[in-house]
Amino acid sequence: MLRYLLPPIFLLLMFPITTSAATPARFWQVQSIDTMKYSRDLSGQVKNDPKFDAVIDAQIKQIAATGATHMAIGTPYDDTFLPVLHRWVASARKYHLNVWFRGNFAGWEKWFGFSRIDRPTHLKLTESFVLNNKDLFIDGDIFTSCPECENGGPGDPRQTGDVAGHRQFLKDEYRVLVKSFSVIGRRVTANYFSMNGDVAKLIMDAATTKDLGGVVVIDHYVATPEKLVADIKSISEKSGGLVVLGEFGAPIPDIHGRLDEFHQAEWIKNALSLLSRTPQLIGINYWVGVGGSTQLWLENGKALQAAAVITSYFSPGQSKITVRNSAGKIIQGEINYLDRGYSTDTRGEILLPQTDSSVQIKVTSAGYREVYLTIGPSATQVSVELEPEHRKFWYNLQLLTYRLKKSILSLFK
Repeated sequence: MLRYLLPPIFLLLMFPITTSAATPARFWQVQSIDTMKYSRDLSGQVKNDPKFDAVIDAQIKQIAATGATHMAIGTPYDDTFLPVLHRWVASARKYHLNVWFRGNFAGWEKWFGFSRIDRPTHLKLTESFVLNNKDLFIDGDIFTSCPECENGGPGDPRQTGDVAGHRQFLKDEYRVLVKSFSVIGRRVTANYFSMNGDVAKLIMDAATTKDLGGVVVIDHYVATPEKLVADIKSISEKSGGLVVLGEFGAPIPDIHGRLDEFHQAEWIKNALSLLSRTPQLIGINYWVGVGGSTQLWLENGKALQAAAVITSYFSPGQSKITVRNSAGKIIQGEINYLDRGYSTDTRGEILLPQTDSSVQIKVTSAGYREVYLTIGPSATQVSVELEPEHRKFWYNLQLLTYRLKKSILSLFK
């Protein structure tokens, strides 16, 4: 199975991430917090309640303050719910957040008394929704047309046995979405089809994962952080794809027991510490912001301890790495950090997210000897000097000049 995992991991190393040292570093490409308890569950009740805008604003303001890149909305896509959806989206833009659309058409799971719809109907509605609502989307958004598809339509493939049909439906949805977003000129991620972890193990084989853009999205709740990481690695290995957590959180009483505020924060901290060191994971959506046993904030706005934990990982401290050769010249370096590949900018600099413990990094550059060094959890400035594999006359002259200059400058300090 390992052969299926190698291509995406090698891609990260062969084509490292290049970021400016002015851009804050993150552990994950997508950092999201879900609002489903309010954006979906209450969407039928608040359509005509202007006072609900204050609730929307308060929740999204809190999400933005964590350093999230996205906020997830569960509002259905049917026309009757569009006014509510627009209100959530408008508030997200106010706080400069991208949106992860995680609603569905109400008939798929018969929400709010809607009649069941089938796959062909869902495909038509999906295409029409995107083409007719261009103003909802901006570049960088994520659109999930059918989250946990197994919960509606013709049913769960684990029970129906219709594995081939389920796979084909996801591929058809992806094809329709790619075409539709191209038509409206929006760069929106459209392959985040979240599903139960066991469904992913059944559905997302290597061929299907490849057809869906190489990403597997799981809504996954397990008893321990170690089990969570093990499942991510197993699914990535089997599918050949990278993984996004479409939902995770604690406590779920049936799984974690009834954790108090302190132990909830401790569980989440342990999970994020391990997840930050899991290169197969490229995005997470914490479920949920307000409402339910996993919430980060109370309804009155009070932050629980877990909110500070999420913030510490969504907005980590920054270590600036500067790479030079031993003669003081700025050079571009490639850095392996937490099993992820990075490249410095033209100034030889890059920001890396600080972890909660020391981490070893490897720094390389063509024509130079590689260097291993350990970065402490509070290191803010790290200078790395690389020695050429073979010194030549001109390099030795530059080195002599550099050392002489440093010696002279030191006399005036």
